[in-house]
Amino acid sequence: MTDLAWMGITEASSLMRGRELSPVEYVEALFRRADALDDRLHAYIHPTREIALRSAREAEAEIAAGRYRGTLHGIPYGLKDIIDYAGVPTTAHSTLLEGNVPDRDAAVTERLTAAGCVLMGKMATHEFALGGPSWDLPWPPPRNPWNTDHFTGGSSSGSAAAVAAGLLPAALGTDTGGSVRGPASLCGIVGMKPTYGRVSRRGVFPLAFTLDTVGPLTRTVEDNALLLTAIAGHDPLDPASARVPVPDFAADPGAGVRGLRVGLIRHFYAKDMVADPEVSGAVEEAVEVLAGLGAEVRELQLEPLELYAACSRTLITSEAYAVHEKWLRERPDDYGASLRQRLLPGAFVRAVDYVHATRLRRRLVEQFEHAMEGFDVAVTVSSMDPPPRIEDADEIARTYPRQARQPFNVIGVPALALPVGYTRSGLPLSMQIAGRAFEEAAVYRAAAAYEQATDWISRRPPLD
Repeated sequence: MTDLAWMGITEASSLMRGRELSPVEYVEALFRRADALDDRLHAYIHPTREIALRSAREAEAEIAAGRYRGTLHGIPYGLKDIIDYAGVPTTAHSTLLEGNVPDRDAAVTERLTAAGCVLMGKMATHEFALGGPSWDLPWPPPRNPWNTDHFTGGSSSGSAAAVAAGLLPAALGTDTGGSVRGPASLCGIVGMKPTYGRVSRRGVFPLAFTLDTVGPLTRTVEDNALLLTAIAGHDPLDPASARVPVPDFAADPGAGVRGLRVGLIRHFYAKDMVADPEVSGAVEEAVEVLAGLGAEVRELQLEPLELYAACSRTLITSEAYAVHEKWLRERPDDYGASLRQRLLPGAFVRAVDYVHATRLRRRLVEQFEHAMEGFDVAVTVSSMDPPPRIEDADEIARTYPRQARQPFNVIGVPALALPVGYTRSGLPLSMQIAGRAFEEAAVYRAAAAYEQATDWISRRPPLD
């Protein structure tokens, strides 16, 4: 069971295709692990055992009959509980949506089902992907597998905790201001926010329409690239969906970085917002690894971090309030206190402020495009601090906005978080690699090279 818990997608797929591993055996082993650990982690909000076992049996029969669909056939995964799966509740971790059962799959769910993936369940999130960690809701917030006294980050918290703990090889989350990369960073796994428009948001409960993205969380870069290849593509039913070709992001995992031009955005964490020394030190060492592999590293100067953060706050606050205005008027007490406190300021954002933010966003996009003319990818920190203790509300409030993820939501480009070490107390440290719009392949190339040159992914949380 332990070996299956840490198996990568490519290895599991090869064993299943060769009839050496039963998809049913795989699913049952992961559920046994969840049964043993999830009362400590709270990663699942709604396990789907019957669906998983039925899908695994179907996958096993298809593979035996020679109808192999590809690398993801029979692979278990989890869905953040704002993403629809027909017939399974989508609660968004909120009492407001208790009993909400969609009758249609989200676009990403359709794509994973077509690839032969096996849904294991819906994963816990911050309420409506914004308010948390909350202690006044029917479901407890997830805890960090590296130390269950610590925070997972948010809002794709259950997805990240499950993958990091070996309950799942992969999960989907959403990222509006860092909600895939934040939990990936604090839980020591890989999380990708694709280019805005790369992945359909149809069937995903919105947070902020002009920023929302869906992205994969996995333990390795290769697995992440496999998931993104499966879920990406144009969807005519999503007005923001881009009609651009989708390459095989996992086609060349050993390409290396020799000659790759890497821009280090050092001022984000050394000047604009000073990071914890263990975080900044780990990122600096990671950049040295890339340079040692043949990458050309130079500093990259962008606008100050606070400018991006202010733009993001205005957009998210106003757009999120627009989504929730009716419920806030009619059922305010049904929200958790954390989310209600974050939503209500949206009532006071002036239209002129929103317009100014959209204009600023356009300028920031143009500035980034110009700055990246001499670079293939950019590197910087993800979180400025190691994971705080989950019950220390003051420390969570202090550290939550201390991050460098929002710039890449505002400008809409791909950004990936991956582990680059651990604190002296054993908590994960992470960095980000970002790229130009629709150039996820370059991001994966740099991330894979770093991952292969280090041994961070061989570490396991102290759970067993």
